Amino acid sequence: MGKGNLGFGLMRLPQRSAQPTDIDTQQLSKMVDLFLESGFDYFDTSWVYHNGGSEAAIRECLVERYPRARFRLASKLPTFAITKEAQVGEIFQKQLERCGVDYFDYYLFHNVNGIRYRQVIQDTHMFEHMRRWKAEGKIKHIAFSFHDSADVLDQILAQHPEVEAVQIVVNYVDWDSYLVQSKACYEVVRRHGRQVIIMEPVKGGMLAKAPQEAEELMRAEHPDWSIASWAVRFAAGLDGLLAVLSGMSNLEQVQDNVSYMKEFQPLNARETEIVKQAKRIYRESGPAQTADFSKYEAVNPRGVSAAAILDAYNSCMLQPVPTFGAEHNYFSAGKAKYGLHKEDLCIPGQVVLEDGTDATELIHKAEAFLNENSFFQYEFEKF
Repeated sequence: MGKGNLGFGLMRLPQRSAQPTDIDTQQLSKMVDLFLESGFDYFDTSWVYHNGGSEAAIRECLVERYPRARFRLASKLPTFAITKEAQVGEIFQKQLERCGVDYFDYYLFHNVNGIRYRQVIQDTHMFEHMRRWKAEGKIKHIAFSFHDSADVLDQILAQHPEVEAVQIVVNYVDWDSYLVQSKACYEVVRRHGRQVIIMEPVKGGMLAKAPQEAEELMRAEHPDWSIASWAVRFAAGLDGLLAVLSGMSNLEQVQDNVSYMKEFQPLNARETEIVKQAKRIYRESGPAQTADFSKYEAVNPRGVSAAAILDAYNSCMLQPVPTFGAEHNYFSAGKAKYGLHKEDLCIPGQVVLEDGTDATELIHKAEAFLNENSFFQYEFEKF
């Protein structure tokens, strides 16, 4: 038993109103205090969180209230908002000023995928900038957050030994999903000997509230554990972790997380089996009504299979905000990987499975939903 690697994700901070920048700094200060008092010190923000309000809030609630040596601060360069190289240095300098620090402990490229790596990161020489900032002492460690397939991650890490950590989505529902590929991406990072930063361990709040059957299994084993804690414990039990980020939105969530992460103990075999059953129950409660999409794998005319589309759609519809699921990110990156634009269908025409089932309506509905809500659409020549 030992202290877990809990990190404070600053993406879903408490707000005084519906305005994203109207952050409840009084409550956030109390959350920061408890987090530090409990022995944790890793804070993760970004240029875009709360429309820029997250970085300003952490300056007020953390940086201006504690010695710099008391905390580690990570922020991210918005690769998706950059169109020319001059913006790279400009944004970085503004982030240092907005956070009120002379350096970031970890500085990440935000939302890396294959096409953004080829089109933006390389064209604007972002890695060269990173290496220079590190040499100047303005960042201590180089990292990036990643939203694409494991093979793309492997290629990027092979080309960039200067990367020290990778932030990836890891939770028990996405562990073996077709698009997110938590397990495969985790194994790539570890094989390259880099540290792992875990994001979305509770999958945007989805794993904080379980279907009744799953909740009964969890409560029967540990009546005093929160449902969300099962998900964080699953992620935190992996090796090679720098931090498991929890996007805490109120003081109660901080209290819950630090209560079991201060003296962390990984899930045992029985608890791991309960998580496995919970994953099945979650998936079966979605609109596809199944946890096994293997019969759709063969439907794959253009690179992104019907199995991947249905799995992603099913997962999105189980989340608190279905249109904001991480799957939309992965879907658009997957389409771009195979040279497909927004208007191109992955699964055109009628779909009849080997057993004679006509799945056309369900698959087309799923693909239309993912396509309509994809965060990014990429411009490129047909491959």
